Parts: sequence; structure tokens; C-alpha cells
Amino acid sequence: MNPSASLVARLGRPARLAAALLALLLAGPAQAQGTTPALVAAAANLQPVLAELVPLFERTQPGRVSVSIGSSANLVRQIQQGLPAELFLSADEDFALRLFDAGLTPDRGVVYATGRIVLLVPADSKMTLDPELKGLKAALPQVRKFAIANPELAPYGRAALQALQKLGLWPALQGRIVRGENIAQTTQYVSSGAAQAGITALSLVLAPEVAARVRYVLIPEALHAPLRQRMVLLKSAGPVARAFYDFLQSPAARAVLARYGYT
Repeated sequence: MNPSASLVARLGRPARLAAALLALLLAGPAQAQGTTPALVAAAANLQPVLAELVPLFERTQPGRVSVSIGSSANLVRQIQQGLPAELFLSADEDFALRLFDAGLTPDRGVVYATGRIVLLVPADSKMTLDPELKGLKAALPQVRKFAIANPELAPYGRAALQALQKLGLWPALQGRIVRGENIAQTTQYVSSGAAQAGITALSLVLAPEVAARVRYVLIPEALHAPLRQRMVLLKSAGPVARAFYDFLQSPAARAVLARYGYT
């Protein structure tokens, strides 16, 4: 018998109970610190926003949040296949409501923001930028690759397609399109110079690490369907996910969203 086991054996029943209670008390904080964070599945246009919002939430609220970024369509598919997300932040209403229709959410959630799209070029591009995209039309001979998010996966890609079709630019650009799996990848194509131009989310070009490498112009909202972004809690949501859901509707969170171009 080892010395510690021998000591426990020599303790009377009251002493053993006290020792067990002490062990539980000492283990409590360690277990709390190791609590699994609430998993939030979020559309890629929210990447820089959540990089600010999550630490802000964690400084003022108990619990931790982990974020899984992707296109709205892929995230919905992953949740339906078992991704243990507790909160879904969609880039539009449709994908969020698909989870409600599938019986995975307790309600239809709320619209937390409305997004905007922009025409984006590398900082050293000579293209003239204007809301009607006349500069893009004039520069078409120099545009070998034009980046948008995959319209079948990403609402921002669908909005880009709608705008290009309304302006009559889609036939000329169709053979030059580079499709990002999500809007963050699309932004990277342009900011790195791999594509000469593209359409992306305003929130992403306002991120400091991107803003210094690009130029952009807002595309009129009349050229595409509104990007009304909806969030829904999953039925498995715990207290931390619910607290984060409420936090995203607070004045503090809305102020951060406004700085990244959301209304």
C-alpha cells in the first residue's frame, strides 16, 4: 500500500468525508475553467466583427465563445449533419429559416444586421471606381479574373450576381469569374492581387488588415435583394450561447456592427 493510501485508510469516516469534500472544492474551479465554450457558426462576412465582439462579450460575461466561420450554406449543412453549434449567424434570412423549418431551432430568431456589398480592387489598380460600375465596364479588357463568392453557397455571392446581371455586366464577366467558397476567400483573392477586381462584403474591406491593401466603392442596394442577416439559437443552446445571442442585440454590439458598415 502506498503512503497516501495508508493515510486515507487510517482516517475515520468523518475525516474521509471532509477530505473528499475538500477535493471537490479544489476541483471545482479547474472544471469551470475547462468548460467547453459555446460554439457559434457564423457567416464569413462576420469574421472581423466577431474578432471584436467575442472578446468584448467574454470581458463582461461569464463563459467562453468559439466561432466556426464558413459560407451560410455550408454551415447549415454541417449543423444538419451534427455540428454541435448552439447559435447560427447567417448572412441572410433564408439559410437561418431553413434550420427553423427543419425543427432544429425553437423559433425564427431575429434579424441582427443588414449588410452591403462593394466593388473591390487592389490598392494599386488604376480602375475608376463608381457606384454604377462604369469604370469596371471600361476596364474589362484588363480584368482577367473577377472574384465573387459562390452564389449557391454565399448570400453575398448571390447579391454580387444580381448586381452584375442588373448592370448588364454578367455576360462579359462570366468566363472570368473566380468563385470563393465564402466571402472571406473572395476578398483574399482581390486583396492579394490574384484577381483584378471582385465584389465582396463592406464589413471585410473595413477590417484594418484589408483596408490598407484595397480600394472599393459601395454598390447601390437597389441592385440586389436586401442582405438581411438573421440569427437563430439551436435547441441545444446553453446559457452562454443565449447570453451571446442577447449581447449581439445590445447597444454595445450594435455600435461595433455599425463601424463595420452594418445597418
